Amino acid sequence: MPLFQAIILAVVQGLTEFLPISSSAHLVLIPWLAGWPEQGLAFDVALHAGTLLAVLLYFIRDWIELLLAGFGIRSNAGMTDADLSWKRRLFWLLVIGTIPGAIVGLLFEKTIEDRLSQPVPVACAMIALALVMWYVDRLANLERHMPQTNLLDSIIIGSAQALALFPGVSRSGVTISAGLFRRMTRETAARFSFLLSTPIIAGAAIKELPKLIHARHAGTLDLPLSTLFIAIAVSAVVGYAVIGFLLRYLQTRTLKVFVVYRILAGIIVLLLVALHWGTSR
Repeated sequence: MPLFQAIILAVVQGLTEFLPISSSAHLVLIPWLAGWPEQGLAFDVALHAGTLLAVLLYFIRDWIELLLAGFGIRSNAGMTDADLSWKRRLFWLLVIGTIPGAIVGLLFEKTIEDRLSQPVPVACAMIALALVMWYVDRLANLERHMPQTNLLDSIIIGSAQALALFPGVSRSGVTISAGLFRRMTRETAARFSFLLSTPIIAGAAIKELPKLIHARHAGTLDLPLSTLFIAIAVSAVVGYAVIGFLLRYLQTRTLKVFVVYRILAGIIVLLLVALHWGTSR
């Protein structure tokens, strides 16, 4: 893989992992449109490592507070009993919310990727979730904030996260939509979505790491380590910036622009398929 291609795909991963437009869709569609070969396992691991680094760095203080609070420990002397209580509850809600996605990923990830990582199902998934996002984004009384999250929120949003295994759905898109369905504010839904994504992204990277190490020792790694490290760095920097952007954006704006983008992108892909794009390559 040429370095410029690796950088482009790393930028795409950093942008689309956290914007509600689906990283899996874009990593299928962009190589398809450009006529590039599949990226390969090593590069996928690098991209996941980059976005994991981004979300960990952005929420490092939150995770330290939540982890300590989860076991009843105050991270600072100024934390009130009320803050300790809701942060302890939030930590365990995030643990519970991670379970559905982890189970579905372990059981069905390979099958889903093999059967649905094609332009038509990806485009259909992009359009379908766009309609869901459009509906929930118009709900009134989006007033619930992070301290008000409860077990039902965790179960519903965590179950929605399991759907993100389908290419084109978008982890952030489906979990933010589930949060809006539960009447969370847009910023709260996005923040909960990003916190919930951290263990899943970490699990995806860790799950494939032994295969990457084996390929390295076997001499079958088809990418230089320098390219992998550059991809990790680019994906992390872009992802970090996108997290901050989206949290600020949703404080005052709706999901409309992402809904429109998903629908247009899906329609364009379906039209290109109908015109037999890429069949002669």
